[in-house]
Amino acid sequence: MASGSGRIVIIGAGMGGLVAAALLAARGREVLVLDRAPVAGGKVRQVTVGGAAVEAGPALLTLPEVFRAVFDAAGGSLDAEVALHPQPLLARHLWTDGARLDLFADAARSADSVGAFAGAAASRGYAAFRERARRIYQALEGPYLHAQRPGAIELAAKAGLRGLLGASPFSTLWDALGEHFADPRLRQAFARVATYVGSSPMQAPATLMLIAHVEHLGVFAVEGGMARLVAALEGLARRHGAAFRLGTPAAEILAAGGRASGVRLADGEVLPAATVVAACDAAALGAGRLGAAAARAVDALPAARRSFSAVTWAMRAKVSGVQPALQTVCHPADAAAEYADLGYRARLPAAPTVTLWAQDRAAGAATPEGAERLLAMVSAPARADTRPPAAEAIAACGETAFAQLAQAGLAVGRDAAAEIVIGPAEFERLHPGSGGALYGAAVHGLQAAFSRPGAATRLPGLYLAGGSAHPGAGVAMAALSGRLAAARILGERG
Repeated sequence: MASGSGRIVIIGAGMGGLVAAALLAARGREVLVLDRAPVAGGKVRQVTVGGAAVEAGPALLTLPEVFRAVFDAAGGSLDAEVALHPQPLLARHLWTDGARLDLFADAARSADSVGAFAGAAASRGYAAFRERARRIYQALEGPYLHAQRPGAIELAAKAGLRGLLGASPFSTLWDALGEHFADPRLRQAFARVATYVGSSPMQAPATLMLIAHVEHLGVFAVEGGMARLVAALEGLARRHGAAFRLGTPAAEILAAGGRASGVRLADGEVLPAATVVAACDAAALGAGRLGAAAARAVDALPAARRSFSAVTWAMRAKVSGVQPALQTVCHPADAAAEYADLGYRARLPAAPTVTLWAQDRAAGAATPEGAERLLAMVSAPARADTRPPAAEAIAACGETAFAQLAQAGLAVGRDAAAEIVIGPAEFERLHPGSGGALYGAAVHGLQAAFSRPGAATRLPGLYLAGGSAHPGAGVAMAALSGRLAAARILGERG
């Protein structure tokens, strides 16, 4: 269609872009999806290490009903295409003094585990925390997570003032956890949910307890890896006629007559369009990476408001000692020092929290023999465009991280030939304009929930989707953003 009349061009084939493409194509819209990467998936990606595909992004799925709803709306079936395996063990938490805590999807089992770890009062505190997280999620699920981005007054009207205040927006997550747990190690374990959205629990609102409830609803391993979910969504969109041009970078979002009119590719080709969905990092638009018209359509994201970046080690290695779970977290002795390093000092932490995903350890799988697929991660400042950490600093951080794991009893036999290290500079290259931030804006302070951009922008015909848009970061949240963008487009265009 040479004029682009009616065509929707989507920039980005991550979760938000794929969901928007599938839903719009299923409603008969002409859809073209672009992505600079050679394969779809966005932050859901794999790298090949020693001949094996290792997840280099999200390795677990929550809220599968979000995806069931997408497939149902597009005439498909998630469960017919993707096998999901619930994980009874949510995470294994380790400390360098040898302490260990396992948390489970089953509430009673987790309460017993917390009680054995820190005493009966801690077990009661866990029960109260879990109930508080449930109430927060129930207060915000409909009027916030599944709705076009509301302002504070609109959210209060939808959720009710009591419901909004019950979501604990005025307390930090760290302080609120202190109301439930006297043991600082338990505050560390449950404060970790803030890092799921690249934020510090010392600054994030207690509202983020809702993420803990999401985990309690179920954590799932995807048979074949998260790439299987990506392939199913791409296939769903293609079956409805969506076209894909992968390995095709977009250079500029064009505007004419006061609205978005198309996309200019990096090679100069112009793709006319009636509607454009920027399913890339919204920071790229505000930074001018996609042209002046797009830069005026959204607010720029200052470096100080970015979420965390990361350093990751994708590897095949042998482990010994304490056996890892599918998800294992090793905590440092001083959580406050770690977040001060990441935030105020904008440097790699001297003693980081280390998260290890042992991808061959899903429930029901045989215990691996020999080298297994692992992804280790520590948080890092998102300053790759101005102050990228030096290679020597990343190497030293890795030595510290794996030494902490060994001190906690879990030894990883590293082999440089079977290891791929990815730091903030590489994440900035993959997601230009982000500074390496992985989750859009940090969720710091009362107004953070209302400053993340919604689907509509100031430029008519230009919409946003992806983890940097409302309702936020994470695989399921990015999918919801795609649904919200599609709903806006369908509502405005018939």
